[in-house]
Amino acid sequence: MLRFMPVGDSMTIGSSGEHTWRYRMWRHLCATYGGPFTLVGPRETLYDKAADAPTSYAYAEPDFPRSHLAGWGEGWLHMAPLIGDAIRASRADVLLVSLGLIDLGFYTNAEQTADNVRAFVTGARTGNARVRMVVLPVIPNVRAMSDAPFAAQVTSFNELLAKTVADLDEPRSPLLLASTPPSYDIHTDTYDGTHPNANGEHKIAAAFADAMYQGWDLGGPYEG
Repeated sequence: MLRFMPVGDSMTIGSSGEHTWRYRMWRHLCATYGGPFTLVGPRETLYDKAADAPTSYAYAEPDFPRSHLAGWGEGWLHMAPLIGDAIRASRADVLLVSLGLIDLGFYTNAEQTADNVRAFVTGARTGNARVRMVVLPVIPNVRAMSDAPFAAQVTSFNELLAKTVADLDEPRSPLLLASTPPSYDIHTDTYDGTHPNANGEHKIAAAFADAMYQGWDLGGPYEG
């Protein structure tokens, strides 16, 4: 059994009524991965905007393994202290990580965020010394379109992230840097400039799926 843990912020947890990219990934793996697998993690809910809390189970398609480690307003800063225990409890083999926007927007600069990536990887390996990780850079968002200093921080962090992934990659616990979806457009792939709509969910899932196929020959090309 191969255990995948989605790790992320509001774009990963999703909100009431959404499919989430986690669902799109599960569907992709059902079609392309030739062995038993599941999604794992200590949480299952969506974010309920009306309640302002992660209390919703109202998935657009609830019949899939909904476990994850994602939170609305959480970033590398928040997940680094949690990841080791989460991996130990779930026996996760592969992490699919989409973090960074919240960190840069509210908590840490690019260099500090990169330091928290290192802490996260260290913590993950205490949970499973052979864990594999796929990391998505910060993708286009509405704030970066209108806030030049923030956009510069995103660019700087994504460069540091690439260097960090290369530095920390090792044969027994490999790291992959996924590519930002080349056609990602905040006007057509999000519902508010940041959070993915159905188009965006497919493109985020594709970024992870294509990285795993190209880097590890796991699964297959994403077909949606």
